[in-house]
Formats: sequence, C-alpha cells, structure tokens
Amino acid sequence: MSLHCLTGESFLLPVATMLVLPVVLLLLLVPCAPSSGAQLPEQPKSKEAPIATNGQPFPWDRMRLPKTVSPVHYDLTFHPNLTSLDFTGVARILLEVHEDTSAVILHTKEMHISKVLLLAPEGARPLRFLEYPRFHQLALLSDTPLIQGRRYEVQLEFAANLSDSYHGFYKGSYRTSSGEVRMLASTQFEATSARAAFPCFDEPAFKANFTIRIIREARHIAISNMPKVKAVQLPGDLFEDHFDTTVKMSTYLVAFIVSDFLSVSKTTKHGVKISVYAVPEKIDQTAFALDAAVKLLDFYDDYFDIPYPLPKQDLAAIPDFQSGAMENWGLTTYREAGLLFDPAKSSASDKLGITMVIAHELAHQWFGNLVTMEWWNDLWLNEGFAKFMEFISVDITYPELHVDDFFLGKCFEAMEVDSLSSSHPISTPVENPAQIQEMFDDVSYDKGACILNMLRDFLTPEAFEIGIIRYLKRYSYQNTVNSHLWDSLTNVSCVCVCVCVGGRVINGKWYSDDELDVRTIMESWTLQEGFPLVTVEVRGREVRLTQERYLKTDDPSLTEGFLWQIPLTYVTSASSTVHRFLLKTKTDVLYLPEEVDWVKFNVKMNGYYMVHYEGEGWSSIIKLLQHNHTALSSNDRASLINNVFQLVSVGKVRLDTALDLSLYLSRETEIMAVTQGLGELVPLYKLMEKRDMMALENQMKGYIVDLFRGLIDRQEWSDAGLVSERVLRSYLLLFACVRNHPPCLATAIELFNKWRDSDGNMSLPTDVSLAVFAVGARTPEGWDFLFEKYRSSQQTGVKSRIKSALSISPLQDKLKMMEQSLHGEVMKTQDLPSVVVSISKNPRGYKLAWDFLRANWHALIKKSVFDLGSHSIAHLVTGVTGQYSTREMLDEVRSFFDSLTEETGSEMRCIQQTYETIEENIRWMDTHLPLLQAWLNRHKASSCAPPQPHEDL
Repeated sequence: MSLHCLTGESFLLPVATMLVLPVVLLLLLVPCAPSSGAQLPEQPKSKEAPIATNGQPFPWDRMRLPKTVSPVHYDLTFHPNLTSLDFTGVARILLEVHEDTSAVILHTKEMHISKVLLLAPEGARPLRFLEYPRFHQLALLSDTPLIQGRRYEVQLEFAANLSDSYHGFYKGSYRTSSGEVRMLASTQFEATSARAAFPCFDEPAFKANFTIRIIREARHIAISNMPKVKAVQLPGDLFEDHFDTTVKMSTYLVAFIVSDFLSVSKTTKHGVKISVYAVPEKIDQTAFALDAAVKLLDFYDDYFDIPYPLPKQDLAAIPDFQSGAMENWGLTTYREAGLLFDPAKSSASDKLGITMVIAHELAHQWFGNLVTMEWWNDLWLNEGFAKFMEFISVDITYPELHVDDFFLGKCFEAMEVDSLSSSHPISTPVENPAQIQEMFDDVSYDKGACILNMLRDFLTPEAFEIGIIRYLKRYSYQNTVNSHLWDSLTNVSCVCVCVCVGGRVINGKWYSDDELDVRTIMESWTLQEGFPLVTVEVRGREVRLTQERYLKTDDPSLTEGFLWQIPLTYVTSASSTVHRFLLKTKTDVLYLPEEVDWVKFNVKMNGYYMVHYEGEGWSSIIKLLQHNHTALSSNDRASLINNVFQLVSVGKVRLDTALDLSLYLSRETEIMAVTQGLGELVPLYKLMEKRDMMALENQMKGYIVDLFRGLIDRQEWSDAGLVSERVLRSYLLLFACVRNHPPCLATAIELFNKWRDSDGNMSLPTDVSLAVFAVGARTPEGWDFLFEKYRSSQQTGVKSRIKSALSISPLQDKLKMMEQSLHGEVMKTQDLPSVVVSISKNPRGYKLAWDFLRANWHALIKKSVFDLGSHSIAHLVTGVTGQYSTREMLDEVRSFFDSLTEETGSEMRCIQQTYETIEENIRWMDTHLPLLQAWLNRHKASSCAPPQPHEDL
C-alpha cells in the first residue's frame, strides 16, 4: 500500500506531489524536529473469559485465529445496492482440517449473519454460530467433530451496510461537471477489513483461492482481481458478473468495484492486459498512467525473472480513498491524484509522483502478493521493498525523472521518527488492528527502503538482485519472516567488494574469518529501534571510530545497550575511490594510507546512520564546502547539512558551527542540498512563530532569503528544464513568494491577475502555479475565486495546488475551510488531514487547527472516518502539534490526550511521539536561542529588513 503523507508516500497531500511537495510544506509549514523476525510471539489470551453476544461462552480466547482449520477456496457472491447503500452476500468456504475440532473460528465485523450451513455429500445441515465482536470473531459449532485430514465446506449468508469509512466494502461518490452526484462501491481490505465485507480467515498467512460473483445494475460495471468470464442476466434489470478464480492469496488483497467507470487498455510485451479505470469525465487523463504501467510491469517481469502470474492488471482511480494506493492483486486502486495526469495542467512533480506510486503498487505484485509476510510484524518485507523498488524501477525506466535526487529524503524522514524513544524496530510485535495500522509508518516504508539500499550497496547491486530473485522464487505463494530474506541473501555468488575489516583487506570480500552472515548483520537493523551515530576522529593516518544510538532525549540511559554492524563507506581528500569498513564493535580503528585534509564518511549517504566529525573534522569540511563544494556529491552535501543540524539537537555540535556550514549554500544549485538546507533552516523560525519573537524571527527569515536570493532570482517562470530543475523551481518560487521577496511577489501578482481576468482559462506554467495561487489567496476576492475554481475543476493536480494555497492564506476567517473537508461537501473528507495539518503550519491558523482537532476528535474516532492507529490519524496528531515549543502548549496537549481512553486512541504511538517532539522543541529553544541571536547579529548586514505585509505567513 502506498501511504499518503508529508513524510512518506505523502500523507495526505495529493499523491501527485508525494515526493516533492512534502519538502515544499517542510519549507513553509513543517515542524522541527526487539522481537525475532523468525518466530512470532506467543499470543496473549483475553483478560477475561470471552462471552458471545447471546451470553454463551465463546470457544476461543485469543485475538489471533487458531490453526486447527484453514481455508482452501472461497466462492463469494455480493449484491451491493447503490441506492439503499447496503449489500448482501453468500460465502462458500472450502476448509481443510489440521486437528480434530468442533469449532471453526473465523472473522466477521459489523455484519448480520443470517444462516450457516455445513455442506456435505449427504446434504446440508445448519451449524450453530456465536459472535464475539471484541475480536471480530465468529465461531461455527458442529455437533460432531470435524476430522483431521478431511475437507469440509461451509456456507454463510450475510448482509451489511456499505461502510461510511474508507475501509471494508465502502460507498463513494463523485460530482459531475453538471453537479450530479453519482455513487459507487469499492473495497479497501488492508490490513484487517476483509472481515467487514465477508466472513473469512482475515490473516495474511491464511492464503486461499477466490472465485467472485458480483450482482449489479445494467448501468454499472463490476471489476475484480481476475478477468470477467461471463455476465448472466437476472430479473429486475440486474446482471451477475462471474470472475475467474484467483491465484492463492491473502484476504487483504481481494478487491472489487461497482461503478460507472470507463477504461482504456494496452497490452504489455509479455501479453498482460493493462487497463486504467476512471470516472467518465476524467478518462482523458489516464494515458500517462497507462503507458507507465505497461513499461513498469514489463520491467518487473524481466528484473525479477518471474512472469507476472495474472492475465490482466487494472489500475482504478477512486474518488474517495484514504491512503495513496493499494496493491490488490490484479486490481490496484489509487487516489485520483495518484493516477490521473493532464499534460497541459499537471506539473513535473505530478508526473514524478504518479510514476512512483504506480511503480510502488506494481512492485507489490511480487513483494507482498506473490511472497507475503507471515504476520504484520514484518510488514516492512512488503512495504520497505515496494518503496525501495520504486526508485530502482523508475531510475531505469524513466531516467529523465532523476529519481535518485529524491531517495535521500526518504531516509531523512525515517530518521526524524526513528530518533525518538517512541520509535519501534522495523520488525516488532503487533496484535490488535490499531497496532497493525500503526505499522504503516515511516519506519516500515522509508527506513525499510533505506536499509535495503544500504544492503544493496554492501553486497553490490548484482549480488543483491540475485538474492532477492532467489527469495521470490523460493517463497512464491507462501508467507515469510525476516530470516527467510537474509538466508536468501547469504553467500550469494558474485560478492566481490574490496573492504577493510579491523583495518585489513580480507579476500576482497565483506567478511574476515567467517562466512558473510547477512542475517546477523541485518537483524541489528531490523530487531532494534533507532539508528547509529558514528563518531569519527582523525589523528594523522589513524581514524578512531565509535558508535552509539542517535536519540533526541535528555536521558542518556536510553542510548545504552545498542550495537549495530555498520557497513561504513568513506572518501578522502587524497582518494575519490569509495573505501569500505565493516564496524562490528562499539569502537574500532582504521588506518589511512597517508594523512589527508578531510574525510567524508557515509558516501552519498547510502548507509542509514549519521556521522559526527570530532576535533577539527567539521572545520575541515566547512572549509572544503566554502572553497570547493563540488568536490563532494550533491547527496554527500545534503547529508552533511542534515547531520550537522541534527547533531546540534543532541549537543554534539554547536549551533554556530552548523550555521557556518550553511553559508556555503549561497553557491548551491542542486535540489537535494538546497531543499535539505531549507529543511533545516526554515523550522528554526517556524518554532519562533509560536512565541512572541518577531524581531529574531524576521532576522532568521531574512538570512534564509538572502542565502538563496541568487538562486531564486535566476529561476524562470516556466516549465522548462529537467524534472529536478522544475521541482526545485517550484520549491524556490513558492518559498520566495511566501517570504515576500519583491521580484517574486511582483511576478506572481501579475500572473494571478491575468489568470483571474481570464476566468482561470489562461494557461499558467504548472510548476509555478502553486506560488501564483498562494499569492492570490492573500485577498478575500482572490481566495473566493480560487475556492470556486477548486469546486468546479476536474483536474486533480490543479485542485491539489489550489487546496494548498487556500490553506496557507493569512485570512484567518477563511481557514475555517476545515469544516468543508470534515463534511465532504466540496473538499472530500479524505483530504481533511492534509488541510488541517497545512493550516496548523500557518501562523494565523495553528490555534484554529488545534481547536478543530480537539473538538472533532471523538466524532472522527466514533464514526471511524479514519482507522484508529492509521497514518491519517497519526499525521493529524503529530502534524498539528509538531511546532509547539512552550510548556503551556505541552501541558494543553497532554491534558487533552491524557483524557482519552484506549478505545478513543490513548495508546497510540503518535501521542508519545508528539510529547517527545514538543519536549525536544522546548529544549532546543531554551538551549540555542542565545547562540542563534548572536550568530545572526554577526551576519545581520542584509538580514534585518522590517516586516512587510503578510510577513507572518
């Protein structure tokens, strides 16, 4: 599944901007600041004897299902009614019995079971059944035992309402250009919502085949995982569509849609039919996605050396969708913004985001669908791989997109969460649905991708590819744990990297006396939370190395007991060759062939660790950047910027040292280094905005504008250039306009007025339109005009940019647009988290956003608009509160969240993350403000311009 976030696959900004606009909002709006994979933990029992809804004892007391029986095949029939917004169904399940039992335990949730039969050769007989809603369980009770080794078939008849949420079998709608509202029904079953659509064994290890039938009206179509084999006409102008039987798969991958969508199709060179579905008025925006899906599926077919096993792959743009996309086998589903592209009105970042999300979901057809994690504790085996393969596949199939310019951002985002004590290991025990939902976070996705990238660099790309192909072939149609992957990557042929271990070159490989133990190395990264800080001290030819956990805390005891096996890489002033050293102990020493002026560890930041240069180390690097910054790669420069400012937070580096390093940015032109520089500097004044510190705040803003003034002034207001140049242009012009840089303001106002005078028909350069809209939204007339264009537009990219511009307006009364999103009348409820969080970053709106979150919390939770523990809820919590930096606001936040119960979210990890982040912000401000003031005073020649209108945007 592709998350929609401002830290990973773009929480809740439209997916089209998921790789790039996160940094834009970072610039303007964002805050500062072990279990075994080989064995599942023992299941905890219910605290009290479970009682069924009829008052009788329920025969099972654990949340996880027993393994006494397993499904072999489901025969499912669904009849959704898009007028009454409910559905009925029949499930026939073929079971295999592994132990004698009189009870079959499976899942159902919020549905009415009307009849249960045991189908036998001698005839059907009814089964008694009990329901236990607390664990979403249903017990089918037989008077005679079901015998080990035999197969039985049960039939269940059921009914339920189409869900009001974004999970299960849920209702959706869209509005045509004429204002007509049309309904549809779609599914989203990951992680634990198949049980809300049909009775099933809703755990990933219970794989089975599925044969699906859908009853629909003549005006609708139905699509599912497999091709339709026939349609049977029924009385009442109804049709029953029969779909081919699926391959063996988990319940969370089952999918079906009933709608009036249209489609376009092509066939891959391997003979797979690709179709893209969308609402009729947007079908002309599907051509790019169709071509991308064909190219990417062909790539994966060849790369994995395993043919895609289904005859077709559908991609459907769903108007109401909570996450970014979902990898249902043969029927991937997306937000409209993640699939629809208009060459005339979509930006470079839209194209990049759409390509990446399609690449992510198609990678899942192998990683996740063909080979599936045993349990949700190893979700990263699905999501980390899919995130990683996005970059591998798009780099090869669309080299012009330069996706390698953006991968590093994923690691920085993961480290932001992983630097808190409330982080979790990549592989960590989970049991209930809320805990499972919390696994869909930056650690599973982005950290998972980053440690895979580190491993690929460690083993060599060739050896890594051989290993993962071995893994996929060995475990096809099965379930896996961490150790299966590491075993597949151990002793792979062609490992031929020259590396130093303990200062010695050993056989041209990454290991010394023992065989390379990938499992031991990588479990140090997956079974403990956090990541290492490597301290480097150069003394002549001797390089002393020390590792410790990097953790933003004032409690040093929390950093004790952590040890990683770290594949270090480094270059020096004397050699641009990448040298390697496997650090397996707390401290070690390596020796250079000669003394050097500087050394840079973690080359291109391929490793998931930070580096601190003790002694004169940082001084030598600052001197290098000031005199010859291109001696290091753009990623190396970005990693230095990130590391030095993050080390300020833990007291390893003085703030003035970090600011001294930032001075070189006046000569920087590469996107990753520029955006990382902005990403470290902008949060400093964003913290001040929540305190009454106007003078210092404006000094900081002035310094940043002056630092990038030359690069900003060189930007064209066009769509010319490479993708990374166009994306950088979007960042810089938006930043400059929000900061009231006069040349930027003048051009943006002129363009907005012309666009408005043309009634929005004038063609704006797409890559700069957000800057234009943001300036236009500063006046009541401009805001209202943009809102009307948002209401009427059928272009998803245009709508997303208008929505962002509306939310950063200084017009406080207009920021109550959050209510619009809550009710879903104009702005869809799926966009609520992005709207609220964006407003919370607005100095005129942060209190409004916090008040809105508190006032509507219970409505959101009780209505299950967003899953408890979901990334949508976590993003709301951490996003709204992440820039607070006073004890008063910390007390207010604690008071609210401490008042919650477990049922309303009190146990969610994001709440602990919020407390930690605010405490870190307070520590940072208390510790570093005097230094910041003193440093800015020394550099204030051009940094003290008085505030201009709307300066507090």
